[in-house]
Amino acid sequence: MKSKTLRGVFSTQKRLSDGSIRTYWYHRSSGNRLPGEYGSPEFLGAYLDASKLASRPSETFDLFIREYLLSPKFNNLALRTKAEYRRMLTHIEGEFGSLPVKALESPMVRGTFISYQERIAAATPREADNRMSVISAVLSYAHDKGKVSQNPVSKFSRLHKSNRADIIWTDRDVARFMKDAPTELQRVMILALHTGQRYGDLIHLRWSDFDGERLQLAQSKRGALVQIHCTTALLKMLASAPKACPFILSRADGRPWFTAANDKALDKAWRAHMEAAGFYPKPFAELTASEKRSHLHFNDIRGTAITLLAEAGATVPQIVSITGHTMQSATRILERYLSMTPALSKAAMTAFENASGTAFANQLQTRE
Repeated sequence: MKSKTLRGVFSTQKRLSDGSIRTYWYHRSSGNRLPGEYGSPEFLGAYLDASKLASRPSETFDLFIREYLLSPKFNNLALRTKAEYRRMLTHIEGEFGSLPVKALESPMVRGTFISYQERIAAATPREADNRMSVISAVLSYAHDKGKVSQNPVSKFSRLHKSNRADIIWTDRDVARFMKDAPTELQRVMILALHTGQRYGDLIHLRWSDFDGERLQLAQSKRGALVQIHCTTALLKMLASAPKACPFILSRADGRPWFTAANDKALDKAWRAHMEAAGFYPKPFAELTASEKRSHLHFNDIRGTAITLLAEAGATVPQIVSITGHTMQSATRILERYLSMTPALSKAAMTAFENASGTAFANQLQTRE
């Protein structure tokens, strides 16, 4: 029997003490050594046993995927996050589902995952990074459960570089959106702009989270508890909003913007109005990935709110107390979200002039 008739078999050679060379055969997927001469009944029996072992779900990476999907760690994620993870795990299982658990202990397996990331990144760098994050989440859970001794993709390097700091909603953009927007979408814009919160947290805000002056919520992404004192404009909107639905934001018929299975209804309505208001050169579905990235997104309202807070003179601790981020990440937050607007530049130079103008004036007088 020739070796090419058996798939997944490889050999190594070792020189013995007497100078002779012995060939050892191994089953690639399981890593098992195959005894006896190549093609012998003993060899073939071991080969069949190893093949059955390698094909068992309990011995391959797809076991870790299933365990993660059933874990409290996964179930505690936001609805949209879980949907995205499931989508990506479908691709990941197709690529690595049959990977033997033993292979995850090899120092070379990290390179296998990195190569996968680079291959996906050739077309969509952000998707490649996101899939690596999901792989890392699965492996971290397996490590926590004692199934593997390490997470081989821990601290991987991200390939997607994104900075939307200069993509913010201007006063003109907001006025354009609000002009003919349905009332329920106007409420969404006001709440988002005056709180700086994420999409998922906004649609889950309840009337019970509002005490008449402040909104209080535990953010779903990091669990940070934030309290937001409402502006006059926000208080006016809240006073006029219908109270029949337990959630502050609701559709025209009074239903919430989400269900147990889907929370994208608001996203679809928002994009439809963006199209109607002329924010896109063509229907959103016909835009390329690059064109979609270059236009305003709902999530850009969060960066806009942070920019407005900075323009108003809010300090970093004050901004962070609203966004829910930690002080340690304040610099990164500002680099990512804070757009260097003319208003900020003017405010900085005015402050500079007011602080040092008298000293400069005295210097000029002395020289004259």
